[in-house]
Amino acid sequence: MRIGVPTEIKTREYRVGMIPAGAKTLTAQGHQVLVQAGAGLGSGISDEDYLRAGAEIVRSAVDVWAHAEMIFKVKEPLASEYMLMREGQILYTYLHLAAVPELARALVDRQVTGVAYETIETSDGKLPLLQPMSAVAGRMAIQVGAAFLEKERGGKGILLGGVAGVRRGRVAIIGGGVVGSNAARVAMGLGAHVSVLDVNLKTLEYLDDIYQGAIHTLFSDPNTIEEAVISADLVIGAVLVAGARAPRLVTSGMVAKMEPGSVIVDVAVDQGGCIETASRPTTHDDPTYVVHGVTHYAVANMPGAVARTSTYALNNVTLPYGAKIAHLGLVKAAQVDKALARGINTYRGQVTHQAVATAVGMPYRVFSDL
Repeated sequence: MRIGVPTEIKTREYRVGMIPAGAKTLTAQGHQVLVQAGAGLGSGISDEDYLRAGAEIVRSAVDVWAHAEMIFKVKEPLASEYMLMREGQILYTYLHLAAVPELARALVDRQVTGVAYETIETSDGKLPLLQPMSAVAGRMAIQVGAAFLEKERGGKGILLGGVAGVRRGRVAIIGGGVVGSNAARVAMGLGAHVSVLDVNLKTLEYLDDIYQGAIHTLFSDPNTIEEAVISADLVIGAVLVAGARAPRLVTSGMVAKMEPGSVIVDVAVDQGGCIETASRPTTHDDPTYVVHGVTHYAVANMPGAVARTSTYALNNVTLPYGAKIAHLGLVKAAQVDKALARGINTYRGQVTHQAVATAVGMPYRVFSDL
């Protein structure tokens, strides 16, 4: 199979869809890997590194998209890339179609097969290709939030860890999954007062056990969410429903009751956001806006800021599934790996993931029927 790796063009997106080790693995299996010149520079990977791994360097994104049967990416294509997609091509990347219905329509209209990292789901409900980036984003969320709590950045001047004789910063984390648990870990390490809210009692029991009661675990309902949000200096939105739009759990009214200078970091923004006032994605160039006196950070590609760490962590999990598609072909790979089959969002001009179809308002077709 001819596999293409274009340069990411989202603002301040420095990750790349494949590292040299991945190219070496795939070329050793007889596949051809085409990498756009300079695609890896943001992650500290040179064109020479790819050449030594057996890949070929091509001049432009147009060349990559025109010749590749499967595209390895990190982020969803932007509007300027839609015209480059070809019928029958496999697009293997984070898609987050629930938040970008126009991309869903473009994939369907151009009959592109969209395999979304974020909906590849194992039988136990885990999302292996989302996990490493969720871990990065969860840890970054506390770093970012702590920085924007500084007075010079418009915050209330709170140090999350406090000092002797002064109260610690209060952090409320909405969702105790991979993002939330990693955010809690960093917040605890800084010495903050941490509350985690979730509807899954097993998740809360696990967090309560590993932190031996040092964090507050709360069952998530409208009342506890409101109480936690109003009293927090920093709120982290960490809710995920695979393939679907994130539920809006924190309302504008709740945010209006927060103290001015507080900070919200909505990691769920690439799925539409779980905080009503943070549903507008931002970029690394212009990362925040203020609503009700509260700073909102809603960058949809947070891990891109730590590109080297993120690129290598992502490739560790994307390569095995991508190699399976290349080796067996999409249909056979989906037949032997049900987790991979759940990642197929579009195929032959149809939406093949039910949650995505519901979110974008398009008909749903079962992949195996097609």
